[in-house]
Amino acid sequence: MKPSQSPSSLLHLLLLLFLIFSISTIDAIKHPSSSSSSSSSCKDTEFIRKSCSTTRYPDLCMQCLSSFASSVHHSHRQLANAALSVSSDRAHAVSSFISSTNPPSHQSGAIKDCIETLADSVDRLRSSMKEMSHMGRAGSQAFSWHLSNVQTWVSAALTDENTCLDELPRRAAADEAGFRAAVRKKVVEVAQVTSNALALVNRIQT
Repeated sequence: MKPSQSPSSLLHLLLLLFLIFSISTIDAIKHPSSSSSSSSSCKDTEFIRKSCSTTRYPDLCMQCLSSFASSVHHSHRQLANAALSVSSDRAHAVSSFISSTNPPSHQSGAIKDCIETLADSVDRLRSSMKEMSHMGRAGSQAFSWHLSNVQTWVSAALTDENTCLDELPRRAAADEAGFRAAVRKKVVEVAQVTSNALALVNRIQT
């Protein structure tokens, strides 16, 4: 027959079990199950995919905006704001890239005009982002007015980018073809990103 445990031993055992339970509970609170987190992330990404499917360039839309899933969640307004931010950053980067090039002398005027129109595009996109921060409650008169301003400015930014493309020669001598192609490719992508941003802005009121 085994000897019974002393009261002190039982007390130590109970304290140990309580300590293990407490640690497990705290860890569960600090670190939610990975399956729950993964499920939420998938839903956020699916929201962006569905929204991007309404744009003219859905693959490019997903490429640019999928990384914003955790901050956008299911907000059309937050997604549109992220799209405007991406568009503004890319337009600024392309403008800087073109400014750093050394274009052929007979194309320098067109390149200068392109840089200026891209700068206007960046200003309008940034103004649109600021305007969105003042939109207020959806459905209100102020909301509609601010949204109309955003739509107008993003449309104007897209026009600026297309104007830049029109300024660039479609044909060039063999030794200039690489330069022309590189610039056009970058400006075309900016225009596509801005087109997507405008489509997402238009979805804010849906």
